[in-house]
Amino acid sequence: MDNKKLASTNVTFEFLYNSKDFMNIILNKVPCCVILLNKDMELQAFNDPIKSLFMDKEDEHLLYVRCGEAIGCAYTIEEMKDCGKTSKCEFCELRIKAVEAYVERKPIYKNKISREFYNVKGEKKMKHLKFSVLPFYFQNDYYIILIIEDISCLIELNQKLLEN
Repeated sequence: MDNKKLASTNVTFEFLYNSKDFMNIILNKVPCCVILLNKDMELQAFNDPIKSLFMDKEDEHLLYVRCGEAIGCAYTIEEMKDCGKTSKCEFCELRIKAVEAYVERKPIYKNKISREFYNVKGEKKMKHLKFSVLPFYFQNDYYIILIIEDISCLIELNQKLLEN
């Protein structure tokens, strides 16, 4: 089957697997954060949207930083504690589902949370997020991919419509 026919049928991207540049472009153009986490919930890799959707410091070094710290979780900043050690971590749906997916070795799709996060300007903002967690093996190690979409605009618009 030629590549044009394969691509037009939307069956697979297999013919692009050998193109690291193309796959990086795609990953960085997706409007969601794609975060690779290890067993300690530390960032191993991430795509560019994390820089515009989250981040509480400019040009922050994020590798090996725990998830909540990397995305500016208000609790980690206000309590000055590591992600996983704040008074709210045991109730954090994002953390609970990430650990659950890792331990149970099963994906979790389209969960939602609403929580305050700090942005690069140091402003605390309410964000409404939809996320999925996908566990997988790669080169003898086990990881999870966390895909986060900011749905704040949709939630706020819906709330305004309900108020009217």
